[in-house]
Amino acid sequence: MIEIILFLILAIYIVFILQLLFGFDKVKSFEKIDKTPKTAFTIIVPFRNEAKNLPKLLRSFSKLNYPNELIEIIMVDDFSKDLSERICIQWRMQNDDIDTTLLENLRLSNSPKKDAIARAMPIAKNPWIITTDADCIVPKKWLQTIDNFIQQNQPEMIICPVIYKTKNNWFHHFQQLDLLSLQATTIGSFGIEKPFMCNGANFAYTKEIFKKLDGFNGNNKIASGDDVFLLQKAIHSNEKVSYLKHRDVIVKTKPENDLFAFFMQRVRWASKTTGYKNNYAKILAIVVLMANLSLICGFWFAVYGCLDWKLFLGLFLAKYLIDYILLFKVNGFLRKGKFLLSIVSSVIYPFYSSFIGIYSVLFGKFTWKDRTFTK
Repeated sequence: MIEIILFLILAIYIVFILQLLFGFDKVKSFEKIDKTPKTAFTIIVPFRNEAKNLPKLLRSFSKLNYPNELIEIIMVDDFSKDLSERICIQWRMQNDDIDTTLLENLRLSNSPKKDAIARAMPIAKNPWIITTDADCIVPKKWLQTIDNFIQQNQPEMIICPVIYKTKNNWFHHFQQLDLLSLQATTIGSFGIEKPFMCNGANFAYTKEIFKKLDGFNGNNKIASGDDVFLLQKAIHSNEKVSYLKHRDVIVKTKPENDLFAFFMQRVRWASKTTGYKNNYAKILAIVVLMANLSLICGFWFAVYGCLDWKLFLGLFLAKYLIDYILLFKVNGFLRKGKFLLSIVSSVIYPFYSSFIGIYSVLFGKFTWKDRTFTK
């Protein structure tokens, strides 16, 4: 009976991953054509205590291969206690050819980031909004490629890829694998026409659609989710939402160096899943959680002699193989480098994923930017 339940859970998991694999291949890479840039963008960057990271982001803004007259930058300071504000002011003085505004956040909800974006929206001059994070680096052809995509496809919302800029250590490698799995899910779900996930570090939409969807109203009690809830609103309203699959728009962000900060970040990400209204997203989250829990249970059953070790290893290798194929595909697009899904990572991942999922559902309390949030 135990064997049947474990195999059934794994079989359902494999079916969902095969769907995502099919969806990933169905989303074709965007092909740019020669067009004169014409889309005006407002880049919104909420930040809090980011003095270490802001210089790199601002330097990448300076290197953008796009007409300055079509760029507006709004930096929203969420009550930083370091030198972040001074860094923004100095950069603005040195780059006065780029229209840059520095605002102080206005806290109205339980979500500082949503408040920051909503604070910037009324003064945004341009029709297209792009959000990114202060710990990111944007590529030189970022706006140029997004503009080209807009001119060819006329979307109202665009989801773009994000990866980590990692050091050569196992902890960073593990975080990269975790983010790759989220990116694979994002792209795959678009391919099967069931999108529900995106990343606010590289997210573009029209100012008009933000107003039409009533912004973040309805989910601003949840501290996270400035990205996914807006996406899900747009999908529910049958707006034209597209995934831009091109390496020239890949934004790089920083992995965590501290285990506790990493745990809190993942709890923050997972806490918003309870607010999902997308049925496919809820089912997929349950299937992934059950698949990881089944491996943990299978291990303990094998230890206590209730399950044959060969059967358990068969379950583990089957999950390892299907995960490897999915991650290998998305790694080929995002990183074009060597890829190795280590056995150590695959052994640790079910425990990590299950604990994050259960903790987020039962408790959901996390610390972020020196603040504590609860469900």
